[in-house]
Amino acid sequence: MSQLELTQAQRVREQRAREGSPWTGLWAVVVKEMADHLTSVRMRILELLIILTAGGTVYAALQNLRQGAGQDRFLFLRLFTTSREPLPAFIGFLGFLIPLVAIALAFDAINGEFNQRTLSRVLAQPIYRDALLMGKFLAGFFTLALVLAAIWLLIMGLGIIGLGLPPSGEEVARSLWFLVVALFYGGIWLALAMLFSVIFRQPATAALASIAVWLFFTVFWDMIVGVLVPVLSPVRFGLPEERIAQIETALTLTRLSPNTLYTEATIGLLSPSVRSFGLVLPSQLQGAILGTPLPLGQSLLLIWPQLTGLIAATILLFALGYILFQRQEIRA
Repeated sequence: MSQLELTQAQRVREQRAREGSPWTGLWAVVVKEMADHLTSVRMRILELLIILTAGGTVYAALQNLRQGAGQDRFLFLRLFTTSREPLPAFIGFLGFLIPLVAIALAFDAINGEFNQRTLSRVLAQPIYRDALLMGKFLAGFFTLALVLAAIWLLIMGLGIIGLGLPPSGEEVARSLWFLVVALFYGGIWLALAMLFSVIFRQPATAALASIAVWLFFTVFWDMIVGVLVPVLSPVRFGLPEERIAQIETALTLTRLSPNTLYTEATIGLLSPSVRSFGLVLPSQLQGAILGTPLPLGQSLLLIWPQLTGLIAATILLFALGYILFQRQEIRA
């Protein structure tokens, strides 16, 4: 090959490198953002808070479970669901703390770059908007997964030490699926905080808006459902069909809340005896009367709509933030 041909081939390679793909620089953003998350002071405070609450709730659960050690087939799963006054169950604590961790990871993801005047400099590099936004989301998602995995290992270790028994294979599988549910539950709030970070230029406003939405679904949504159900499905004649329709309407409305989806999915996974949510048919009571727990595959089929709802909400919120970010004007 002649020198001219070598020079032309090199120019083609350089041009392709400059053009790149929309995901050029994605993993560079992921690594940098994860390093920032894991070394930040706010993340260490949240991790310490979660570890303390996890240790406290598991210790309280162990006090109740030691007496029944060896009698319960799913003893390790009860570490997640057993409560002791004044502490709630561990899944209740996670339902409260996961949104806070997710919001703390993403409320200043984009507007922080605007305020520091670094966004235009970052995008001047071979890093596209697609890679920047996806990289920040994946960094928060992976950081949340790392925190939840560490908590899971902590609970399993404390359970083995406290109970003196190893977990069974099904208990490990169910608890790992619980991690998936908890991760996508946090993904909803992570995507929501990132969406508000794109919409609002002030990080404080984005954080307050995210917390307001979380409090709305945590505190006020059940009250609103209680008001809407009699209006949408009134009971005029007291017929059983009307009451069933009212219950189904209430279930549909409550499942618009991520908290309800998370609660039902975790109960279905960590309590194998649960066979249905809401109305229970006589055919669903046959195995429950005999005390037969559902196999893991059946429990996954039971919670599949809830898990699909959590994943879909995460994707939709991220897609909305992606569209808005692509339309924003960025000036140097």
